[in-house]
Amino acid sequence: MREIARKFSELEKRGEGALIAYVTAGDPSPQATPEVVRALVEGGADIVELGIPFSDPIADGPTIQAATVRALRAGTRPRMVLEMVEKIKQETRTPIVILSYYNPIFKMGLKSFFEEASARGVDGVVVPDLPVEEAGEYKEYAEAYEVDTIFLAAPSTSTERLKKIVDYTSGFLYLVSVFGVTGAREKIQEITVETIRRALHFTRGRIPLAVGFGVSKPEHVSRVLELGADAAIVGSRLVRIIEENVGDEEKMIESLRSYTRQLKEATHRKGK
Repeated sequence: MREIARKFSELEKRGEGALIAYVTAGDPSPQATPEVVRALVEGGADIVELGIPFSDPIADGPTIQAATVRALRAGTRPRMVLEMVEKIKQETRTPIVILSYYNPIFKMGLKSFFEEASARGVDGVVVPDLPVEEAGEYKEYAEAYEVDTIFLAAPSTSTERLKKIVDYTSGFLYLVSVFGVTGAREKIQEITVETIRRALHFTRGRIPLAVGFGVSKPEHVSRVLELGADAAIVGSRLVRIIEENVGDEEKMIESLRSYTRQLKEATHRKGK
C-alpha cells in the first residue's frame, strides 16, 4: 500500500479526517522549508503539500503568488524542492505531495522528473494546468515509479469529465471548492456544499475526496468533513502566517505549529 493510502486508512480507523497543509517550498528561504514542514507535522498535519514556485501561477491568489515571489527571489528551483523532500523524509513518514505547474516537469522530462521524485520520497504530484485528456504519458511514468497522480475537479467540471478525472486520479481527488483562485474565504459557500455532494457520488468507496481553495479556519475544516469529504486542504492561511513573520523564524515556526494544531483538532469526527 502506498503512503497516502496508508495514511487515509489509519485516519479512518481512528475516526479522523485528514488535514493536508500546503506551503510554498523555499518560502521564505530554501533553508527554512524543512523546519516549516517539521512544524506542520508536529502540529498534526497528516499530509504536507509543497508548491514548486513558478513564475506564472495561474491557479493561485495574491497570498500564494507573493509566497512564490519570495521563494523565487530566495533562489528556489525545482530540483532543490525535490532535495528538500529527501531531507524531510529522513525525519518523517508523513506523505509529501508536490504541486507543480506542468512547465517545470516538462522541462525536466517526464522520466527524469518521476525517477528523481520517487527516489527522493515524493508520494504524490498535483499539476493544476495538466488536463487529463493530455496526461496519458504523464500517468504512465507516474505509475511506473509508484507516485500518485492527484488531479483536480472544480464546480464547473461536467459529470462526464468528473468520471474521467476520478479514473486518472490516485491518492486523493483534489476538489476545488469555489470558482476562482486560491485564497482564504470567510465561510464555506453554498457552491462548495453542492460540489462536495456531487463529487461524492463518484469518489465514495473509490478514492478519498480532499477539499481545498477557501478552506482556512478550523470551522471550515469541520464543515467540509461533516459534508462527507475525507480531507481538508489549508494553504493560504498557513502561507499568510509565514508572510507575517518573515524575519522572525522562531515566532513563525511556533505560530505555524499552533495554528496547525487547531486545524487538526477540527478533523476529529463527532461521535468517534
